[in-house]
Amino acid sequence: MKLKKIIEFINEKIPQSLALSYDKIGFKGEYDLNQDIKSIKIYMDLFPQDDADCDDTLIITHHSPLFVPKTPTYVIHSNWDIIDGGANDALAETLNLEVISYFDDSTKIGRVCKADQTFAELKKTILDKFSNVRIVNNLSDDEFVENIGIISGFGLKNPYYIELAKDKNLNILISGDLTQECAILAKNVNVTLIDLNHHESEVPGLYALGDILDELYIDIEVIDKKPIEELK
Repeated sequence: MKLKKIIEFINEKIPQSLALSYDKIGFKGEYDLNQDIKSIKIYMDLFPQDDADCDDTLIITHHSPLFVPKTPTYVIHSNWDIIDGGANDALAETLNLEVISYFDDSTKIGRVCKADQTFAELKKTILDKFSNVRIVNNLSDDEFVENIGIISGFGLKNPYYIELAKDKNLNILISGDLTQECAILAKNVNVTLIDLNHHESEVPGLYALGDILDELYIDIEVIDKKPIEELK
């Protein structure tokens, strides 16, 4: 399939116009739109050693690479976070949560979800699917949780999101990138934070993106390559 046709398909499903104005999306270099593509590889982050200079492969990354790849490379970022059915909805589905509204109404980043379960039930779902989870303001297992905010990726490093969770009367905010500053703020305003870490909270979105691209009927591979390893 021609690269041009694939990009047209992607832009129809996940319009660039949805992206935040400052976001670095789209192609990471100058590539021949008439070249034939036989496979697509989906990465969270692309590193130089992953760039094999394959003319018949398209690389799609969620985060913009810090170099210009030789292999055709296309970035889908905040437009994928924002769009219905994208990264945030994929995270909600993984957590068995029902989406009821957007978290940040001004950007449509994140989701507010209906929980209607005890904290023990929520905790089991999380720990069955995620490792290295951190929490601020732990709840008792029998405490009933009604409304939860989720943001795939970076939400726990932004103080505004902590304040917004408080303003929306959410029991819990789930995301990644927890900072000391936001942990202290959450303790002060009594918001429970659950940190899945940035990479892990966005992985469900990679597979959801793969499902959409399956409609192209060419080889699709999701490569879950973690940038940070555990010290053992």
